Amino acid sequence: MRSFFKIFFASFLSLFVFAIITIVVLFFAAGAALSPEKPTVGKKAVLVLDLTKEFHEQMVKGPLEELTGDMDSEVPGLYDAVRLIEKAKNDDNIGGVFIKCNDNPNGFGTSEELRNAIIDFKKSKKFVIAYGEVISQKAYYIASAADKIYCNPKGGVEWLGFASTLLFLKGTLEKLDIQPQIFYAGKFKSATEPLREYKMTEANRTQTSEYLNDLYGTLLTAAAQHSKLDTAALHALANNGSIQTPTDAVRYGLIDAVRYDDQVKNEMMSNLKIGATEKINFVSLGKYAKATDFSTGKSRVAVIYAEGDIVDGKGEEGSIGSDEFRNLIRKVRLDKNIKAIVLRVNSPGGSALASEVILRELILAKKEKPVVVSFGDVAASGGYYISTHADSIFAQPNTITGSIGVFGIIPNMQAFFKNKLGVTFDGVKTGPFADMASLSRPLNEVEQRFIQATIDTIYLNFKSHVATGRKKTIEYVDSIAQGRVWTGQRALQIGLVDKLGNIQDAINCAVRMAKLKDYSVKDYPEKKSFFEELLSDKKNDVKVAAIKEEIGVEQYNMFKQLKDVQRMISIPQTRMPYRINVH
Repeated sequence: MRSFFKIFFASFLSLFVFAIITIVVLFFAAGAALSPEKPTVGKKAVLVLDLTKEFHEQMVKGPLEELTGDMDSEVPGLYDAVRLIEKAKNDDNIGGVFIKCNDNPNGFGTSEELRNAIIDFKKSKKFVIAYGEVISQKAYYIASAADKIYCNPKGGVEWLGFASTLLFLKGTLEKLDIQPQIFYAGKFKSATEPLREYKMTEANRTQTSEYLNDLYGTLLTAAAQHSKLDTAALHALANNGSIQTPTDAVRYGLIDAVRYDDQVKNEMMSNLKIGATEKINFVSLGKYAKATDFSTGKSRVAVIYAEGDIVDGKGEEGSIGSDEFRNLIRKVRLDKNIKAIVLRVNSPGGSALASEVILRELILAKKEKPVVVSFGDVAASGGYYISTHADSIFAQPNTITGSIGVFGIIPNMQAFFKNKLGVTFDGVKTGPFADMASLSRPLNEVEQRFIQATIDTIYLNFKSHVATGRKKTIEYVDSIAQGRVWTGQRALQIGLVDKLGNIQDAINCAVRMAKLKDYSVKDYPEKKSFFEELLSDKKNDVKVAAIKEEIGVEQYNMFKQLKDVQRMISIPQTRMPYRINVH
């Protein structure tokens, strides 16, 4: 017994001491996170733009990064990244930019902003070198702005053209005896095609071909500027499969030479005028952000980042919840220190009702201060809906927008339950339509008319918002609506947006409208504190990262499409036809 108590108290004491040490470590780590030392950049630094990183609208990081102080793993929001590259242009400590260009998971609008930032940086006459082992087409698009593009001699340069592949589930549903009862308004509203067709409809094929060729044309134009070949010749190289090795890419001018990593670094050392034994001072965007202060002014411009699916209620991290954004916009509207609002939209849409709730608050805000909208990669359907009444709308040429249409899905699973599971249903109701949205039986003709009437009413309301906000007739809006997807450059031609430009252009416009001499930018949603991040539920982020790691990004996007279908059931949707998947 004496031995037992000795072991017990020794173990208890060890646990107690360990707990105290853990608390002390966390306390000091939290203090360091809350009051971090400002890092120094150092002389002859090279700013690193890693294209394998995904640039969200706002910085996304967890509390562990705060604790470890791993600045290199932090990825600034897109607007901050662009401003940092601009800052580096006039920073005497920055000698050049190194673009890591293996792959690029970012959308076309984001890629356009980063590429334009590099082009602007080159005005400083500092070097810009891009290097990759296997360079994808989307990575090449940004890299083409560099002075020199190099590839590993044993690597590869992708040059095959663009493709967009869609997933169709009609055959699967038929095998499962599930009937997708679908209602939609707009002949191009192809969000429901995966459930009701075996292949693309002609309308969807037309719009997909159009925007895919627009995106491809942008890539060809960028490549032409670097290679000195015309776009027709570059197109022929892809069609003929001429680029099979990095040496082929050199022969046709797509890249400048084949190099190993050490050879690329030797060239940078020569540019920096440092010795062969010295180490290059590479500075990540995350570290540079910590070392940089952006200019501030007395007046404030609120930049509200609306990124993700539009959903009813509070929503979750990475989505646009109607409750959260209604309250957020109201807070900004009532804040007298905020003189203008810029809404940054990067969303394929979602719930029609949630979109209406958010738009209502923006209409009220517009009565009190300028409201300018900036489109990111995607601002379509509900993403366009919430933007309709802005004073001015900016888009990138590669932005995917439009998709003005509505749809709804109520699946009939009666046969599935009975034939596949042996489950049947019975019950009582107080009226003929009391169980109208039930999955256990098909809709009758009267109920189908009810639901289609609801869809048509929402569609008319959507078009009315567009007509009022864009100062067009309903008839004209209907001619460019029908759920059709447009690129930003075509949206400008048909009047869905006002100007082509980035988020800074939108902010400049808001500043002019508010007649401000100087200003500072205030970001919303506001950054969470260290302890809020620490206590927040990060299980979903970990799960998503694990799935992506296991099955790959492209397969994850297909999985996400299946999840999107589940979210659409019984809720009228102003949503993009599908997730843009160009490869």
